[in-house]
Amino acid sequence: MYAMRRWSARHSSALKAFYHQIENVLVKLYPRLEKIGLEKIEKPLMFIEKPAKSFLFDSQSCGQCTLGSTGMSCPMNCPKTIRNGPCGGVRANGKCEVKPEMDCVWVVAWEGTQNLKPEERAIQIVQPMLDWRLKGKSAWLRAAEQRIRNL
Repeated sequence: MYAMRRWSARHSSALKAFYHQIENVLVKLYPRLEKIGLEKIEKPLMFIEKPAKSFLFDSQSCGQCTLGSTGMSCPMNCPKTIRNGPCGGVRANGKCEVKPEMDCVWVVAWEGTQNLKPEERAIQIVQPMLDWRLKGKSAWLRAAEQRIRNL
C-alpha cells in the first residue's frame, strides 16, 4: 500500500492529467447524468471510482477529493486525518509520529507536487473542513458538478 502511494506521487503529473480527463468526461455527460438522476449514478460510478482510487492512492473515499492539490497523495491517510498540512510531529526522517513505519502523508504530498507544473501546485491552498455526510460518495461526480457550476 505504501509503495503504491509513493509510486502515485512520483507519477503525479500523468495521474493528475488522467484524473482531469475523467472529470472532463463527466462534465460532458453531466446533463445526461442529471436526467437519469445523480443519486442513481452515484453507486455505479463508485463501483469504478472506489477500487481505482483505493489501489492507486489508498483513497479513503471521503467524497471531497483533494488529490489534485496534494500531489496525488490522499491526505485522509494521515492517522490524524489532517487535511491541511503536517501535524508538526513529522520525524526528521520524514516518517509519521503515529505510525513510524509510514512515510508522512504530507511529505509524500509535497514530493508529489514537485512533479506538477508550478501553476498546478495548490498544496498551500487551505482546504475546507470535511463534510462527513459525503464519505463513500463519488468525488468525481462532485468535481464535475463543481466545474459545471463555475462555468
